Amino acid sequence: MTSSSTPGLARFNAAGEQKARSALHEICASTAWANDILTGRPYRDAEELLTASDAAVARLGAADLAEAMAGHPPIGRPAPGDLVSSREQRGMAGAPEELRAEMLGLNLAYQERFGHVFLICATGLTAAQMRDAIRNRIDNSPEREREIVRGELGRINRIRLARLAVQHAGEGAGRP
Repeated sequence: MTSSSTPGLARFNAAGEQKARSALHEICASTAWANDILTGRPYRDAEELLTASDAAVARLGAADLAEAMAGHPPIGRPAPGDLVSSREQRGMAGAPEELRAEMLGLNLAYQERFGHVFLICATGLTAAQMRDAIRNRIDNSPEREREIVRGELGRINRIRLARLAVQHAGEGAGRP
């Protein structure tokens, strides 16, 4: 796939630095990640962009990961008007109240243990799958959990960047 066949990627490559940075910030709150992605422009195709994102996520230090996680709402509680997180967390939307309450408690316990939100690539997951994931991860060591979070962040960024690369003018969040 070339940039000529992906309207969003062509616009991203051509966008001014501030406009492109703003689009990247909607994808990931890490300044270091955005700087790496901006430095690599122009991208020949979406795969080159995704590969650059993977490398940038791999280079993030603890403070950069914390900055990235701060941009994500807790599972089951996207901010009002946050269409991207609402879409990604769709599996929580129809969850029974009991499961939603359990998720809230688990989110709070996780945040107390690790000092940040529970981060998972929620796209396509059910509420029960997200609950099971947080239950399985809450006893991890901080070091192990940081590497799991890095992998989840990489998957989230890939999904969001892929959407940016194929967007037509005027579509969705993150557009340049």
